[in-house]
Formats: sequence, C-alpha cells, structure tokens
Amino acid sequence: MYEFNLTLERPFESALQRVRECLMEEQLGIVSEVDVQAVFRAKLEKTIPPYRILGACNPLLAERVIEEEPNAGALLPCNLVVRALDAERTQVSFMDPESVLSLSPSAPVRQVGREAKEKLLRVAERLGQ
Repeated sequence: MYEFNLTLERPFESALQRVRECLMEEQLGIVSEVDVQAVFRAKLEKTIPPYRILGACNPLLAERVIEEEPNAGALLPCNLVVRALDAERTQVSFMDPESVLSLSPSAPVRQVGREAKEKLLRVAERLGQ
C-alpha cells in the first residue's frame, strides 16, 4: 500500500494546525505546501472542499538518502494530504515512505524509509489521541 490514513473529528483548519504540531514533534518540517483547493479554483474555476498537500522532511534522513543514492531525492519528501470530509471531520493521508523508498535497490535507503515510516506512524498516533 502506498499510504495510510486516519480521520480526525476536527474542522479542517484545526486539524491542519494539529498536523503541523505533530510533525514538528517528530522533527519533520514542512518544506512544501500545495493548496489544491486554491489551485483548482484559480486554474479550473472548480470549487472543492479544503485540500492541502504537505511535503514533510527530516533533513538528517534526507541527507542519508541523497548521500547514498543522489537520484533517490526524486522520492522525497514525505507527502501528506489533509482534506476536509465535511465541516467537522478531516482526513489525513500519509505517503508510506517505506513503500516508496523500497523502489531503491540500496539497503541504506530502504532503511531510511522504515525510519521515516516509524516517525509518521507516531505522528498519526498523536493525531488520533
């Protein structure tokens, strides 16, 4: 499977803030953010519920991947989707870094994928509390 997810009983903005906090607790910074709702509105004149793609990264883990296999940077960062299901519920979907980095033939790169997944699972656990 390429992702794992959970549903939070929180409105979108509250959930998004909590996701940011939990990522930081695992030393995962947000290095990119795409507001898909705004892009669709501007480019397609289409209205969708709030939907963000966050690129989360731990520089020390990323450094290990890039030093071992420079082109594996194409598999970084770890992406998360935060999307409103309705006014009171938000789904958070995590890219499975173990699955993605298993595309590399390098054992050290695959090990980073396992470590990154452990971090994201802890983030998901905190979010679910």
